[in-house]
Amino acid sequence: MPAVPPKPVGAPLHMASVLPSDIPRPEPEPPAERRSVARTVAAAVALVTGVGLVVGAATGSLLSDGPSAQARPGAYEVARGLWHATPVDTLFPPRLEGDGAGPGGADRVWVRVAVAPPADCKEGLDAALARELRRVGCEKLLRATYTDVTRSSVTTVGMVFTAAGAAKMGRFEDRFEERELAARTDMLPRAYGTETGPAAGFGAGQRATWTVRVLSDAPVVLYAVTGFADGRAVTEPQPANEAVHPDTTTAPAQAGLGHDAEGIADRVERGLRKTSAKATESPR
Repeated sequence: MPAVPPKPVGAPLHMASVLPSDIPRPEPEPPAERRSVARTVAAAVALVTGVGLVVGAATGSLLSDGPSAQARPGAYEVARGLWHATPVDTLFPPRLEGDGAGPGGADRVWVRVAVAPPADCKEGLDAALARELRRVGCEKLLRATYTDVTRSSVTTVGMVFTAAGAAKMGRFEDRFEERELAARTDMLPRAYGTETGPAAGFGAGQRATWTVRVLSDAPVVLYAVTGFADGRAVTEPQPANEAVHPDTTTAPAQAGLGHDAEGIADRVERGLRKTSAKATESPR
């Protein structure tokens, strides 16, 4: 806007100090119809904009979450694939510490002496147990054999990975318990011996005590079977849960073989659960 010249001294009061063209004129008010249309359009724009912000926020959340926004498999399904995705030293550690796992709370230590190649149930188990496991579908059998540090006992521990879902494995666990299948001698797991070393000659006749566990929270049946490292035959094998009883006087019980079977099975089971849980954790 051009500068307004100062009033001359003594100039009349009615003299204009601003030119008419410099005075802003108010805009004429639009007709009622136009005002109504404008309000409608503005409301529609606001609505669309608001919805867009909400949708955009949700989309942004999904994009920012990335793969973590998708459902991850649970520990049960993760455990199903561990047999071919996990190092053997993780599933069957070279050394197992058994603090307080022996008779009277004595410490035990077991050393791995053999690992069997993956097998199917028909190949790696006796007929009765293999037939029973067909109910849940034997996918793969993994086995390893341990000896205690004194080389007085040998234990084969095995994991049968099944094809069954959680509900079916739960029913299978109930079946085992209700029919006491784990205590039947025809359900004895097969030993895995070697040609030399402490497990040499560890076969069917040397099986002294055993445990079989159905893990309903993983598609796995876990077992352990123990015998004497000197190869002696055992005519009356005894379930490990009986052989660990303090009042049991059988040779396997007195030698602590039930504790070896239970102790090794416990630690391999814990390792399996730990590995499964770790594989299920969200990446950071």
